[in-house]
Amino acid sequence: MMWWGSGYGWIWMLLSWAVIIGLVVWAVNTFAGRDARDNGASSPRRILDERFARGEIDEEEYRRRRDELER
Repeated sequence: MMWWGSGYGWIWMLLSWAVIIGLVVWAVNTFAGRDARDNGASSPRRILDERFARGEIDEEEYRRRRDELER
């Protein structure tokens, strides 16, 4: 019995499934990876920026600590 017009139709079906599964894996890694990076542990510079934005430290303290981090 021949499917898809020739004896090699199973190859096209297998390739089609591989492409579909590959696209699903790519989409999950792309979108879930972005969320995981955003919710992960903050870097020291990011924490410093957030503290300055909230007004916990003044500009002089911010600049001093930022310079320390960049060394």
